[in-house]
Amino acid sequence: MQNQNQQGMTHSNQMPAPQSHGGHELFDAHEAIGGLVGGMEQYLLYEQHVQDPELKTMMQQHKTFLTQLYNTLVETLKTGQKPTVSTQTYNMTQSNDVVYGMQPSQPKTPAQSVNELNDQCISSFMMGCLKSSASSFTMAALESTNPVMRRVFQDSVPNLIEMAYEVFLYQNKNQYYQVPQLKQEDMQNYMNSFAPIQGNMPH
Repeated sequence: MQNQNQQGMTHSNQMPAPQSHGGHELFDAHEAIGGLVGGMEQYLLYEQHVQDPELKTMMQQHKTFLTQLYNTLVETLKTGQKPTVSTQTYNMTQSNDVVYGMQPSQPKTPAQSVNELNDQCISSFMMGCLKSSASSFTMAALESTNPVMRRVFQDSVPNLIEMAYEVFLYQNKNQYYQVPQLKQEDMQNYMNSFAPIQGNMPH
């Protein structure tokens, strides 16, 4: 039907509308935006179970940012043109201080009822959503032929990473996400395992 319409338009005085997206791009964009929708809906589901006001505030900031991102993506997908609201920059509120080392903790078991869902569970769910979107947005950017669509996906990846890092820092300071380190000697060996190229740089 679409081909007939386009052929019909060619015979009239109007030129056919240019196709602004490639097929592979549309599949990946659909998957990426669908995944973002799923993450936003999960945030909605988890919010009622959050106990820590700090985590609740973070979740609300994420939801506000992701809502605008969603609208920007949908507009770009529909038009293939520069969106009304360009990609924003997410600024996290956590400090960059990471607590290293392992503290003894109880082994975790899966929750058996909704009442057992706590801030540790919810921050992990948030992390999962953000990591998934960061991956799917990267794949979509690599496959996008439309330059605006590619740019929106590409510029959104650092924001998703920033949000995920913010969640990690929150988890880390609450001992939900502990960071082991290697022995000093092993760490040094890894850090010194590459050396810069000497001499003239290639032109």
